[in-house]
Amino acid sequence: MKKKILISISILLIGFLLGGITFYLLGRVSGQNKYLPYHGNPNVPGQIIETSKAFSEIVTAVSPTVVNISTTKVVKRDQGPFFDDPFYDFFNPFHDFNAPRKWKEKSLGSGVIVSADGYIITNNHVVDKSDEIKVTLLDRRTFKGAIVGADPKTDVAILKIDAGNLLPLTWGDSDKLQVGEFVLAIGSPYGLSNTVTMGIISAVGRANVGIADYEDFIQTDAAINPGNSGGPLVNIRGELIGINTAIFSRTGGYQGIGFAVPSNMVRLIMDQLIQQGKVTRGWVGVTIQELTSELASEFGLKRSNGALVSDVAKDSPAAKAGILRGDIILEFNGKEVKDVSSLRNMVAQSKSGTEISMKILRSGKEFTVKIIIKELPREVAEVTTDQMPIETESTILAGLTVMDLSKEIIRQLGFNKGERGVVVVRVEPGSPADEAEIKKGDIIKEIDKREISNLNDYTRISSNIKRNSSVLLFINRGGKKFYVILKSI
Repeated sequence: MKKKILISISILLIGFLLGGITFYLLGRVSGQNKYLPYHGNPNVPGQIIETSKAFSEIVTAVSPTVVNISTTKVVKRDQGPFFDDPFYDFFNPFHDFNAPRKWKEKSLGSGVIVSADGYIITNNHVVDKSDEIKVTLLDRRTFKGAIVGADPKTDVAILKIDAGNLLPLTWGDSDKLQVGEFVLAIGSPYGLSNTVTMGIISAVGRANVGIADYEDFIQTDAAINPGNSGGPLVNIRGELIGINTAIFSRTGGYQGIGFAVPSNMVRLIMDQLIQQGKVTRGWVGVTIQELTSELASEFGLKRSNGALVSDVAKDSPAAKAGILRGDIILEFNGKEVKDVSSLRNMVAQSKSGTEISMKILRSGKEFTVKIIIKELPREVAEVTTDQMPIETESTILAGLTVMDLSKEIIRQLGFNKGERGVVVVRVEPGSPADEAEIKKGDIIKEIDKREISNLNDYTRISSNIKRNSSVLLFINRGGKKFYVILKSI
């Protein structure tokens, strides 16, 4: 019996062995045995291999132009009035009197070489208030950096090192960028020099980000982290198209939204800082505001592209060219004005003394004017006020309390003696005026494009406003003039 069992087990083992060998041989012959280890090379399309090589070649060409920037500044400790008091230790028994009264703070950033004789572009916030700047090249040579000039309004700074025969990065044209293009960001995130990340251009012309005064950022999802600031953003041709400046993050690290100053703006700033030692900006003398859909409809536009002129400075280039309050600027020197930021940047980048053209929309008719650009003068500070209320009410303007402009009010508000209108002294919460963000101290100068000189004008015009209709107001707030629409709620 036992002998029969052993024979049966032997036959089964031999069967399993033969079956395994047969399965293996058939799999090798047919090439379909997916359960066995694969020892061949993957069939990668040639196009992918060539694309990978192309990106590697870009990095090889660009990397020598990227530098690591480390800065040092001395920070002094505030000693306080009781530091030398013998009783100070009684009140602060654990105070360390041996702690240094000053120490050095170090920070890291990046930069890019743009000339063979040692000019380097970086961010102003990388080198601002630094006592010592050290620039390290890819070949690990180290140089002392000197600030040639800086422009905090765009967060751009120019450095110079005492070196020659350097390899500069080629400039690209940032005006030709398209959303979706591949880009590479190179820098020293967290001190890790020459780190390369890849992404696409997520958007162009980003403004109102709150990073700088003049914003026209390239937005990218290429990973940018602390230490990347000042490094280059390059296109697939290895050209400089932007200077990495900031990230949007709730954690302090990369979250897929980075911003770079476009190369055309950077180059303009650089040329002025090197040649003149300062940055001058163009000025035409108009105050402009965004065209909301409601304002566009009020002024006869089907879409909200353009910038609405809310004030024209006396004796300014715009005033001499005949531009009036209420005009809508559609084009600047042949380029479409998309919004306030785009117009502001185009004017600022225009050279003083040059003649430009503006396409204007006025009362439904388009025409072109010629303007001579002047240099931007110093800005005027804002003024606020606080007054006692005198009530006047009407339909949609109900909840808005105004009063005449007396000499004392004009003086307190800081306006010229000839200022006309009525001053807002109270805004009822939840009213149409409150929803439109009218504030106490605002001066109402027009209602539905009709001038308001005093309280009588205000009462007369406002009494004719139809119930449940919208109203266009022209406001002067601390010297800044703009239009606003009140809608019934």
